[in-house]
Amino acid sequence: MSLLAASPFVRAVEAQEVSAYRVGKVITMDDRDSVINNAVVLVKDGKIQQVGKASQVSVPEGVEVIELPQCWLVPGFVELHCHEAGASTDLHDYVYLTNPDLRTLESVNPGTENFKLARAGGVTTALLISGSGTNMSGLGTAVKFGDGLVEDLVIKFPASIKIAQAGNPERYWFRVGRSFMNYNLRQTLQEGKDYDQAWDDFEAGKTKEQPLFSPTFDAFRDLFSGKFIASMHTQQYQVVMMTLMLVHKQFGIKTVLDHSTFDGYKTAPLVIEGQDVITINGPRQLYFDGTQRKIFGNAARWWQGGIPKLGINTDSPVIPQEELSYQAAMACYYGWTTYEAIRGLTRIGAEALQLEDRVGSLKPGMDADFAIWSGDPIDPRSICWMTVIDGKIVRDAREGMRRF
Repeated sequence: MSLLAASPFVRAVEAQEVSAYRVGKVITMDDRDSVINNAVVLVKDGKIQQVGKASQVSVPEGVEVIELPQCWLVPGFVELHCHEAGASTDLHDYVYLTNPDLRTLESVNPGTENFKLARAGGVTTALLISGSGTNMSGLGTAVKFGDGLVEDLVIKFPASIKIAQAGNPERYWFRVGRSFMNYNLRQTLQEGKDYDQAWDDFEAGKTKEQPLFSPTFDAFRDLFSGKFIASMHTQQYQVVMMTLMLVHKQFGIKTVLDHSTFDGYKTAPLVIEGQDVITINGPRQLYFDGTQRKIFGNAARWWQGGIPKLGINTDSPVIPQEELSYQAAMACYYGWTTYEAIRGLTRIGAEALQLEDRVGSLKPGMDADFAIWSGDPIDPRSICWMTVIDGKIVRDAREGMRRF
């Protein structure tokens, strides 16, 4: 906190009871896809109280109105693949090939330079996960880039189980191939499911002997009941197919495809068949298809394949998380659409974390998490002037150094 207060880069303003922002355009990302020109957003006690045309929103007397009439106000971005919200720039604490009981919660480290940089790019929420050196590297944490202590910033734990299929795990000292990785992952998930079933049977009165408590698998009970997701490091169509078959279809786990690069888009029909699977693409945004001798945009190919819920990630620090909007810009350059890209950075990310009732859109009752841009946030020429989290201005680029 003291570091933040001393920094000329961040103006940490205490949340006012009521504050108002008048802007040129608000992209709400609400259920009706409302876009409001010449708008006012009224914030009270860290929550959105009202969003509407300036002529229709009554600002209480005495409330300061922050005037940025040429700017766009959009929901804060949600980064689905972050390694930088913790004390380390990456987490590779591996013991076994699958480590279901490791956690990122204890590594959350507020107030770092990475927090400030995320705000500079309009990123307000992230999923902090461990690296992909093993098939299962532990439980992820959803965290905000606001001010405060860990307990103030963590908004969901566990928010995911990180699973990596193929790719990096093949390169580390285990030196196993894909067949054993899939076998071992299946065994781990089956052990967790058996534990969950044993407790379900006991609690339902079907068995009389109480199962032994397992610190390794107890959190998996919420995984199998759908309260948090599997965040899948998966790419290439053969690997994505295995993700869909093994994790989603065989075990019925809510699945978020992470990376989803190379020619993974060829599995789009299977993803659509899975119905509740969400696809997050990045950081690679293009692929050279040798069979057609053409370069394709990954996000565009997923979109053209009919994927309804598509987002973007950075895998920070592979790509800095403050450059999340640039990843979306690249996706659009290679054929995706701008409005859907903004949705992918906001609402889709929130839905992936099952936090859409708090973040990712702007309507009364939602957390007051948003950023004010000089224009379309997907346009690389646009500037993120201001970032607000829980109703507090945590970055104001009008004062101090402008990052972009």
